[in-house]
Amino acid sequence: MTENQSKLYRDPNLQIVFVVTLIVVMGVSSISPAFPEIQEAFGISKPAVGLLIVVFTLPGVLFTPVLGVLADRFGRKKILVPSLLLFGIAGTACFFARDFNLLLTLRFLQGIGAASLGSLNVTIIGDLYSKRQLATAMGYNASVLNIAVPLYLIIGGAMASLAWYYPFALSIIAVPVGILVLTSLKSPEPKNQQDFKQYLSSAFQSIKNKQVLGLFSLTLFTFVILFGTYLTYFSLLLGGERFHASPLLIGVITSSMGLTTAATSSQLGTLTKRFSEKTLIKVAFVIYAVTLFVIPFVHTIWLFLVPTGIFGIAHGVNLPSIQTLLAKLAPIEYRAAFMSLNGMVLRLGQTLGPLVMGAIFLVGGFEGTFFVSAGLSVAMFILASVMLK
Repeated sequence: MTENQSKLYRDPNLQIVFVVTLIVVMGVSSISPAFPEIQEAFGISKPAVGLLIVVFTLPGVLFTPVLGVLADRFGRKKILVPSLLLFGIAGTACFFARDFNLLLTLRFLQGIGAASLGSLNVTIIGDLYSKRQLATAMGYNASVLNIAVPLYLIIGGAMASLAWYYPFALSIIAVPVGILVLTSLKSPEPKNQQDFKQYLSSAFQSIKNKQVLGLFSLTLFTFVILFGTYLTYFSLLLGGERFHASPLLIGVITSSMGLTTAATSSQLGTLTKRFSEKTLIKVAFVIYAVTLFVIPFVHTIWLFLVPTGIFGIAHGVNLPSIQTLLAKLAPIEYRAAFMSLNGMVLRLGQTLGPLVMGAIFLVGGFEGTFFVSAGLSVAMFILASVMLK
């Protein structure tokens, strides 16, 4: 493995992780531009559309920690490959669903396949790299993720312009990715000699740490905001009676965040030479608060590109910084458990986001949703200042 960080992205194993990361974000970002069309096709309410995210992310809350433990005990690939295959098969079946309850059921099955993906990809990065290379690799991975988000938003919006169900066909890509992981990924596997009870006790002692718990909390509320406010209610705001944006235009506007996130996260290795990950996280929540507060005051649709782009800068340093700190705190024997617990918290945030923001929307409308999210960001800045000393 080269010591030159600028060449790190050429490592074939890291490139395979990048491909897995492309699948991680497909499940929501590719279909969110279709939400107005799905709402119309099934005659359902705006909060009901959010169930397509809730049932997809809920399995991550239930199964991610279990899958992380199994990945520590039996190896990463033995969990990752079946997960990718289930994601691809169940997701593609959504293309054929014409009943909303059936669609929700298939999304739940797809969510089981997705449950381990977002934690095992960063677990493998933690297995492969250390020190500054770890921050660089996490930044590159976050950059790939956030390049994928706008691409999926645009592609999903274009496909949804043909029919609401077309974006679900993208899920089939996960099947060849699973085969690629099986045949080509070469990464260290944990050599855990403890019995299961000792493993759980040791892992729990490592996780029972103020900084770890603080990082889990920050992950939770980051994804409450991202999935509840941004991907659900921002899309609905654009497609509603105020702006009447098409699915393609919704994809274009929301994708601007991903572009600035990708550009920022690709420089994480450079940024951590000057600023600690803890400082970057605190700055990110201040930026979240400002941009979310501004959005309700925007009355020209193309002006949304300013707050969404700035929001993306914050996200570009926040998430990979959290993941880097967690990977540094986690021994390889328990790393999948660490990252999977963070993945569970992430999925909990994704699940709660549409529900919490849906309740706030019913009381305060779009303005209330964005103002509450801004206040929540301020609270997370305070939490980071206290817990990450």
